[in-house]
Amino acid sequence: MKRSSWRYLWKSEDIRNKLLITLLLLAVYRFVANVPVPGLDHAAVKQLSQLTGAGGNLVGLLDLLSGGAVSKFSVLAMGVYPYITAQIILQLLTPVIPALERKMKDDPREGRIWMEKWTVILTIPMALLSAFGQINIFNQMLGGRSVILHFGFTGENLLPTLTAIITMVAGTMFGIWIGQLISEFGLRNQGLSLIIFSGIVSRFPETIAQMVRRSDPVNPGQFISDPWWAFIIIFVVFIVTIFGIVYMQLGRRNVPVMFPGRRVGNRMSMPVRSQLPLMINMAGMIPIIFAQSFITFPAILSSFFLNKTNWVGKAANWVYRNFGGDTWWYPIMFFVLVVLFCYFYTDVLFAQQDYGENLKKQGAQIPGVVRGKPTQDYLTRVQRRITLPGAFFLGIIAVLPYIMTGVFKLFGETNIAGLGLMQASGLLIVVGTVREIIQLIETELRMHGYDDRLIN
Repeated sequence: MKRSSWRYLWKSEDIRNKLLITLLLLAVYRFVANVPVPGLDHAAVKQLSQLTGAGGNLVGLLDLLSGGAVSKFSVLAMGVYPYITAQIILQLLTPVIPALERKMKDDPREGRIWMEKWTVILTIPMALLSAFGQINIFNQMLGGRSVILHFGFTGENLLPTLTAIITMVAGTMFGIWIGQLISEFGLRNQGLSLIIFSGIVSRFPETIAQMVRRSDPVNPGQFISDPWWAFIIIFVVFIVTIFGIVYMQLGRRNVPVMFPGRRVGNRMSMPVRSQLPLMINMAGMIPIIFAQSFITFPAILSSFFLNKTNWVGKAANWVYRNFGGDTWWYPIMFFVLVVLFCYFYTDVLFAQQDYGENLKKQGAQIPGVVRGKPTQDYLTRVQRRITLPGAFFLGIIAVLPYIMTGVFKLFGETNIAGLGLMQASGLLIVVGTVREIIQLIETELRMHGYDDRLIN
């Protein structure tokens, strides 16, 4: 029986130190995630966490992705998502602006440094807008009650408002810094993924506890739990969702490729037949994040004009109502956007990799297809076809909480705590991060010589 090389995990001092540094930095991040924003109205935040319906689903999604920071409204309530949004924007602009595309191709190393620098710079205005918009949206959900005491830009409210917003932006930048430290000194290139991962996983025990026993919002002082049949439905959907995520992440379409033979002395070796694997879900969960940001942006802008009494106020109320998560067509719009962004982002990534030119440089060829641009066009058509099931699956898991809410409403249940586990976008991050960490650790073990194939 073959024994796993993971038994050597703690023997390698280098790997052990990386793991300990990663755990320490994650512990620091989780500690800061419990520090509240200055001027917080705790009663308003408690009321926010008890919202139901589409608005409650939106709060639950943001709370899950922030690791419970929204329900506490801590300095890390926005998590690192302003940074991710800025990163996506620059990635999408690269193929659109020729100068940026040349910069990335001519000197990839300098291009990455430039991209990182401007991602951080763009994060600051994105975080400012997100902080103000998040507070405004939550205030509207609470019927005008503010989660931050003395919130406003007039008179004596100015200083508390600026303090709260600047603190939230600082919290986001702190989270980004912790992620970069993890990528540099801990598990390499996994900093931001682990930051988001730790926040999501930290919510699971609390959600399970609330399923068993929680305060009744209708009858204060009494406790309720999810019905037993809800446990079964949630458990089955949870397992099926994880299986589907793993299946889709491993899904590949192998395109046959012929590599030319090599000359060894006076002899020429035979051509090598290989395969080019194309992923069904190449975009990961980026389309969900981008669709969420895109669909929330109109609600953030409209929240600035809700108090107007003219036609501007009426238009702002209509936009906020329809884009704030309180209408039946919100999940439909969310699903459509996820599918569209999945195709769009996949096309952008696939064009940047330029398989046609790279295969031509290696002398490789797909049987029956001309080298160069025709090869790239052929692979693009194949990639678009196989993206269809991946895009639809991604759209379904994005709106899964809304689907489950509708199912439970058919049974007369509107307050199911277990829906927190149904935030499939969170599960997508958890499953993907776990797979990447396992692959990274196995690679590290092989690099340090801890491989049973070599040892035995």
